[in-house]
Amino acid sequence: MLPYEIFAYKMKWRPEAIIVDLHSDLKNDAVEWCKKKLKQWEWDMKEYTYVYSHTFFFLKEEDAESFRTVFRNWINKGK
Repeated sequence: MLPYEIFAYKMKWRPEAIIVDLHSDLKNDAVEWCKKKLKQWEWDMKEYTYVYSHTFFFLKEEDAESFRTVFRNWINKGK
């Protein structure tokens, strides 16, 4: 996929995405995990959606669950 195709594809599924909020201290590790485990069009991230929090969006529930398992101690449960 070309970059503009990836962007357009993400914008289609993102409103129904599986959302995981992660503490901002783990941004680099989380992004690296996503890059290694997932295809570029299967995840997205928005920075500083809450205080000390970044929001990760996943196309598939199983990917979000794997992410939650790896970063379980740093997931923001309440907003």
